[in-house]
Amino acid sequence: MSTPNGFPQHSGACVTQSAEGGAVQDLHAKKAGKAAKKEAGGNGVLTFEDPPSVGTSLNETLKLLPDELKANVKIKSVTPRPPRKPRLERAASLDEKSWRRWRRFRTSQESLTDPNETSSSNGSLQEASLSPPVRGRASPCHQFSQQNSLQSLPDASGASPTGKSRGGTSDLGKRASEISSAFGGLLRGKALAGGKPRLSQIMPARPLPPLELNVASHTLRTANRIDSDCMDYRHYSQHKFGRVSSSLSDTRLHGNGMVYDNCSTDSMKSTFSLLTPIRSKDVRSRSYLEGSLLASGALLGAEELSRYFPDRNIGIFVATWNMQGQKELPVNLDDFLLPTDPDYAQDMYVIGVQEGCPDRREWEIRLQETLGPHYVMLYSAAHGVLYMSVFIRRDLIWFCSEVECATVTTRIVSQIKTKGALGICFTFFGTSFLFITSHFTSGDSKVNERKLDYNKTIQALTLPKNVPDTNPYRSSSSDVTTRFDEVFWFGDFNFRLNKDRETVDSILNQNPETDVSKLLAYDQLTSEMSRGSIFKGFQEADIHFRPSYKFDIGKDSYDTTSKQRTPSYTDRVVYRSRYRDDIHAVKYSSCPVIKTSDHRPVFALFRVKVRPGRDNIPLAAGQFDRELYLIGIKRRITRELQKRQEQKDQKSSSICSVS
Repeated sequence: MSTPNGFPQHSGACVTQSAEGGAVQDLHAKKAGKAAKKEAGGNGVLTFEDPPSVGTSLNETLKLLPDELKANVKIKSVTPRPPRKPRLERAASLDEKSWRRWRRFRTSQESLTDPNETSSSNGSLQEASLSPPVRGRASPCHQFSQQNSLQSLPDASGASPTGKSRGGTSDLGKRASEISSAFGGLLRGKALAGGKPRLSQIMPARPLPPLELNVASHTLRTANRIDSDCMDYRHYSQHKFGRVSSSLSDTRLHGNGMVYDNCSTDSMKSTFSLLTPIRSKDVRSRSYLEGSLLASGALLGAEELSRYFPDRNIGIFVATWNMQGQKELPVNLDDFLLPTDPDYAQDMYVIGVQEGCPDRREWEIRLQETLGPHYVMLYSAAHGVLYMSVFIRRDLIWFCSEVECATVTTRIVSQIKTKGALGICFTFFGTSFLFITSHFTSGDSKVNERKLDYNKTIQALTLPKNVPDTNPYRSSSSDVTTRFDEVFWFGDFNFRLNKDRETVDSILNQNPETDVSKLLAYDQLTSEMSRGSIFKGFQEADIHFRPSYKFDIGKDSYDTTSKQRTPSYTDRVVYRSRYRDDIHAVKYSSCPVIKTSDHRPVFALFRVKVRPGRDNIPLAAGQFDRELYLIGIKRRITRELQKRQEQKDQKSSSICSVS
């Protein structure tokens, strides 16, 4: 029976190591002294009581000796012993197995370096014990078998009593030393060649694709898009999962090298919560820099802004709808408030209504029901039949200032509040917002009256009141729109198309899709804005939808009554900003599925840049309409249960007929 190295396995060889075998090294220590033990016969015969483990190589070497030496050498045959059965033991972990190997190896080294040992191979084993341990399946056995064979055999032959007692046979001693040296060189060549063949390293034919650092699942992102708040998980676990992180923002943590990627921080945050850990000393500290942008831990400061909005941009939904005073509300508002084109809902929803329904509270409840528990109504106001509602993400209400509103009546008789304007303003972090919804004078030819309505609104709208202006040096007392960073003006402006009905219908029939560029060439508002006579400094996104006025109620056809009103873009959304490129229009469209009015709702989606602010402004402190929130959520659940019950009843009442 031979080993993988080609050497026969018997009592003097290295015993094959089992999975977690017994004391292999102890066996080598005991057999090391016997490996080269020799006896002197009467005829000067060199006898090996326990032949070495490399008997095959020795026989090959003896064939090369002179005939007189072969006649005097006699080797006893030894019956090979069967290999020992592996000792069974309980399963252990990888760490425990590694520790056991290292412990047994250290024990064997201590026994091999015991000064009480008098074997000639003791010195060679001491030298071998100085080499570091090699982790492998049979590395200790393989290492000691090589060094034992290489060094103990020559020493044994040189220290044999035969060479000293038989001085007459000096040639025999010389030949024995030659044998040992030749035998040692042969074994060294065998050892250098290695017992097991080594395969060359396999290299890929083409370079491997790069790995992404952030492998976190997209569906595991938090609702408010908080990314990395804390330190890396590996660094975190070294402190026994202690809350060593502070209220540092994601940007500072990544900049300081404390966070490797978003995946590691997301996995770490699941250990406790998604909230940012706050140190006790941060809570104890008092900031004497109130109102300063450099204040650490400021509620409206840069750290908090970067934590919620790393790119410092928020999504805003702005919509306008002339409800025509209809009492009936649409069954479903999902297509209006939650269009399917963008993947995510917006951070803020502002809805303006002209000629609103008689029950304003019911309208607000429907809005809350549609937006669901993620949003709360920050503020709502009314001016006659002009309504405006502002909904915001529930985790963002702490960063809003007090909300202020003002109204303007453009009618000659101020008691009639069907035409006019309603404005709502507040500051979010360090950016001031103004939202205005208006209903201008109607009539195809009353362009000048509509421009007068605009001028009266910007002059008479008294905002802001208590909330300070973020940049008073760029404000004007004669124009309310200059006193805010971001302004959105939307409503039924009543500007028409300067073309007859037949021409407009022919253009619409030729371009049934979204090519409405020919119609916009006759648009009154586009013409007046290009002249600078109205909405100075405002912009409007490109229009790719059909005219929103005037439809037959419940139908997709335009006015079929005797008046035959010309389809027009009366419902619009325009915007302006103090700073260039702060507002980016994402989508501008209408909602054709809502047919309860002669107007179609028009909405726009924006990405707006937000700047850090100061804590010395009057804060809303989380104020919202709690009663509306509870009613809307309760109705949302009730409607869902009713829908499921109807589906269940429909399935149970279905009848299967077999013909």
